[in-house]
Amino acid sequence: MEQHKLVGKDIKLVLKENVLAVLSSNKLSVVSSAIHNGGCQKTKTIINTQVFDDYGDRRLHDDPVLYIIESSKKLGSFDDFVGMVTYASVKDFSLISKRDGDLAVSVVATAGCTHAESAGEEIEVQEIVGTINLIVIIDGNPTESCLTSTMITATEAKTAALRDLDLRSRYSGDEATGTITDALVTAKTGSGSSIAYGGPASRLGKLIGFCTRKAVRETVSRAQVGGYVSSRSIINRLAERHLSMKKLAEEVSKIKGLYLDAKKLEELLIIKPVFATFLFAAAKLDDDIKKGLIPKDFGNVSLLTRQFSNLYSQPNYADNNSLTNIIDGLVDVDLPPFTKQVLITFLSNNILKEK
Repeated sequence: MEQHKLVGKDIKLVLKENVLAVLSSNKLSVVSSAIHNGGCQKTKTIINTQVFDDYGDRRLHDDPVLYIIESSKKLGSFDDFVGMVTYASVKDFSLISKRDGDLAVSVVATAGCTHAESAGEEIEVQEIVGTINLIVIIDGNPTESCLTSTMITATEAKTAALRDLDLRSRYSGDEATGTITDALVTAKTGSGSSIAYGGPASRLGKLIGFCTRKAVRETVSRAQVGGYVSSRSIINRLAERHLSMKKLAEEVSKIKGLYLDAKKLEELLIIKPVFATFLFAAAKLDDDIKKGLIPKDFGNVSLLTRQFSNLYSQPNYADNNSLTNIIDGLVDVDLPPFTKQVLITFLSNNILKEK
């Protein structure tokens, strides 16, 4: 059984098979969104349980608490423990601790991001196979309202970590704010003087923000399923924005005079990194168009996209009738405007041919 020390007196983190647990010799004051004994509780035990693939999503959905209770028995018998559940690998957890004088915080994070989402978008779920679960241990004495506010701070830090990695929603390709089944437990030891503030600029909030952001980034990066390392390929980064090689190739191939398959486009992105940077910059600009963030002083967006794409053109190519004819046929190409113009300008320069 793997063990790690957490902040506070006689508090440890243990890992055994599919159970990751915080065990304390003294009761902790807890507020949480955990599915088992969530809300405000007093407990010595906080458990994060991994579901094995062969258990079945429907079976888990019907009675998740039963699974959590049965799994917890691997560590012993506990009264009134707080329990979470996840399909993410608990052995890929991240633990980050930090101290500021007599105040200290430990954050334990596990993550699977195959169902990353952006809150407020349309979501249709068939199955659930990924969750970000957080356990925040505070060796200090925040008030009840402060302890509650630390959940907001931890959630903001979690989202900041996802944006650090440019994690995208499975459903829209927008920047992810979390996954559809995230859970959060915050607990305090109660030691020391009363703490009133837990926001991001407070002494406590800065500890929680730092630890949470770092822990989430680490565990998301190392997750066995849907791991998102910062150096992942341009091809993956575009696909996460719902701009797969297949979609890009199919759309531009609608235009007379241009044809390529997904494999050829992938090869071009690899051997021509400058083109890849232009295409990715175009995708980022299209994010701003989608959000209405293109500054008005940029002028006409349609003209701007053409001028931007022509920065990559061969000298005087923009005057060529072939490119003019291609641009006239853009109406049926279902791609965001900057991406569309950059892709077509590049292909016109490099592989112009009749179908």
